[in-house]
Amino acid sequence: MKVLAHRRSVLCWIVGVLWLAGCKPEPQPLSYGKDTCYSCKMTLADTKFGAELVTQTGKVYIFDDINCMMAFYNSGDIHHRDIAFTLVVDYEHPQHFLNAGEVFFVKSDAIRSPMASKVAAFETYDRAIQFKRANGGILLGWAEVTTQFK
Repeated sequence: MKVLAHRRSVLCWIVGVLWLAGCKPEPQPLSYGKDTCYSCKMTLADTKFGAELVTQTGKVYIFDDINCMMAFYNSGDIHHRDIAFTLVVDYEHPQHFLNAGEVFFVKSDAIRSPMASKVAAFETYDRAIQFKRANGGILLGWAEVTTQFK
């Protein structure tokens, strides 16, 4: 009887470990009109904007504007080493996520973002420069964005 109980507990432990090992952190698509920003609690409305942090454990934090994400990112509520994905929406391709560390940002008065960050993400340097030339503003990289909203 003891052997059978021990085998069951070992089997349950192995199944649990394998189940947890199979859980990979994954981004979730944003649901505009339904999802709410983790920081400001507003409903996501403008498909040109949005951001998402996904932790190593798979917890997803959704934001309606880059400044909301940066307020959380810089708050100390989460360790940066615990973040699996830092994603932003491509201004020119709504609802398309980009890795925040690999994109180019433009801050311009011409950008009407949900929480007035005036920042938009662009997949390529050329697209960001084209927008900047047409609308004014400044070009930012990820390092500058992380300090803009401290």
